[in-house]
Amino acid sequence: MMSKILVTGASGQLGQAVIRHLLETYDVAASDIVAASRDTAKLSALAAKGVETRKADFDDAASLAAAFAGIDTALLISTDALAIPGQRLTQHKAAVEAAVKAGVKHLAYTSMPNPDKSLVTFAPDHLGTEQAIKASGVPYTIIRNAWYYDNYLHGMPHNLQSGQWFTAMADGKVSNISRDDCARAAAAALAKGKAENKTYTVTGPQSESADEIAAVVSHAADKPLAVIKVSPADLQKGIEGAGLPGFVAAMLASADANIAAGNFDLVTSDYETLTGEKPQTSEAFFEANKAKLLSA
Repeated sequence: MMSKILVTGASGQLGQAVIRHLLETYDVAASDIVAASRDTAKLSALAAKGVETRKADFDDAASLAAAFAGIDTALLISTDALAIPGQRLTQHKAAVEAAVKAGVKHLAYTSMPNPDKSLVTFAPDHLGTEQAIKASGVPYTIIRNAWYYDNYLHGMPHNLQSGQWFTAMADGKVSNISRDDCARAAAAALAKGKAENKTYTVTGPQSESADEIAAVVSHAADKPLAVIKVSPADLQKGIEGAGLPGFVAAMLASADANIAAGNFDLVTSDYETLTGEKPQTSEAFFEANKAKLLSA
C-alpha cells in the first residue's frame, strides 16, 4: 500500500502540476494523494479525479493540524505571502510544526538555489524554512528550484512589442528551468517515498546570459529583441512606473541582481537523478510557448 502524500498549495500552478505528475507520470493512485489549499473550492477538478481535498490555511494552526493528520509524506510548497516581510517564513514554520505534531515521516520542500547567499528578496524565507525543517528531525528532501523560464512569459510579450528588454542581469548567467520540470522532479521525490535527508538543486541544461535568452526568445517569436542593460535600482523604478507593487518590483530587480552576481549560474544533474529525464531546453520551452510570447 502506498503511503498518503499531501501536497500543499495544490490550487497553485506548481501544486497542480506536481499532482498531475504523481497521477500520470508516476502512477500514484488518486486515493493516496491529498491536495490542500486555503480554498478547497479551487480543488474541485482534483476531487473529481478521486483526490482527497483538505483546507490548509498557513495562518490557521487548527486547519494545518487537520491537513497533516494521517499523512506520511508531505510536500510543502512555499506560499505567495511576499507583501509583508517575514509572513511567509512564519507560515512555513507553522506548517513544519504541524507536520512534526502529526507524525509526518518525510517532509519535502520547494526552495531556491543558494538561499544562504542569494540577493533575491525572499531568499531568507527559503533559508529559514530549510533550517526549520532540518531542526525538526523529520527526514527531508529539499528541492531547490532554479528560476523558471515561465517567469519570462509575464514581461516578454511587452518586450517583444517594443523590441527592447530592460534587464539588470548585466553579463550574469542563469540556468532556467520550466515550472513543469520542477513539478516533475518534486513528484519523483514524493513517489520514491523515501526520505534521504538530501538537498537537490534542479536546473535547466545550460546557463544563459540575457543576450542568449533574448536570442532564443527572438527566434521563437520571429521578432527582434534588443537587450538594454540597466542597474537594479533603475529597473526597480521602471517596474514600479509600470504600475506593479513595490515589493514585486524589488523582488524582480533583486532576482536580476542575483543573476548578475553569479548566484544563479549553476548547472546540476539533479533533475536527471530524480526523474531519469533531461530537463527542457530554453529553445524547446519558448518554441512551445510561442503563442504566449506573442500575446501582448
